[in-house]
Amino acid sequence: MSNPLFKGSIVALITPFKDGKVDEKAFANFVNWQIEQGTHGLVPVGTTGETPTLSHEEHRRVVEICIEVAAKRVPVIAGCGSNSTEEAIGLFKFAKEAGADAGLVVAPYYNKPNQEGLYQHFKAIHDSADLPLVLYNVPGRTIVDISVETVARLAKLKNIVGIKDATADLVRPVATRLATSPDFCQLSGEDGTILAFMAQGGHGCISVTGNAAPKLCSEFHEAWMEGDLATAQEINDRLMPLHQALFCDTSPGPVKYAVAKLGLIEEELRLPLVNTHEVARAQVDTAMRIAGLSN
Repeated sequence: MSNPLFKGSIVALITPFKDGKVDEKAFANFVNWQIEQGTHGLVPVGTTGETPTLSHEEHRRVVEICIEVAAKRVPVIAGCGSNSTEEAIGLFKFAKEAGADAGLVVAPYYNKPNQEGLYQHFKAIHDSADLPLVLYNVPGRTIVDISVETVARLAKLKNIVGIKDATADLVRPVATRLATSPDFCQLSGEDGTILAFMAQGGHGCISVTGNAAPKLCSEFHEAWMEGDLATAQEINDRLMPLHQALFCDTSPGPVKYAVAKLGLIEEELRLPLVNTHEVARAQVDTAMRIAGLSN
């Protein structure tokens, strides 16, 4: 029986904006709603949180609000990634000081480091603060791919406790488990793969869909953990159109539209992202009806 540090439905939180500024009140309310709906963990300032458009001050404030509102009811894994190792170290140290339960550190983007460069990048961040570190592998955005061999090497470091795997490669969770240990936390970064990912040795999902359907996502994971495959499959089937619809246009455009439909935020993004187009909205509308989230 594995005992990972994090498991279940962990939501990659959107960052609400209003009139060009971070809507701190809406964000605090959204964090509290997520916990009330059964979400098992929270990730502020990840990709879905439009982190590339946040100033360092805004980044820190979003992390602080999330930690304050969560109040240790669920773990907070703060986004800390950068393609600058020095900048990532600063964000990682801040996450530790603010009281986060872990830092989520994406592979450096644009620079295209080799595997040794990736290892040294993550090791330097790991060594900078005594805080659990979750690797984030998303080659579709970063171009570079953290190999299973590099993950295994990094997993030997004391505080590197897991990985968010957004490769959609369902061989990876098996290969990673065999190369590390059953306790090394494996979290899918692709909602649509989650049932198969869990079957192959995964422990949970850092979810986009959980922004709009937190209760269903948490119920899916609870059913899985209880061994109720039939219920997990039924929920997965209901959610699959939504998993797909939320990426029919550049994320987080569709998911912000979905959450705005629920009346929880303003539908506002920061340039260079813009609100999602009408065809995508129609697909999200249909998917939300199938999931039972709207009429």
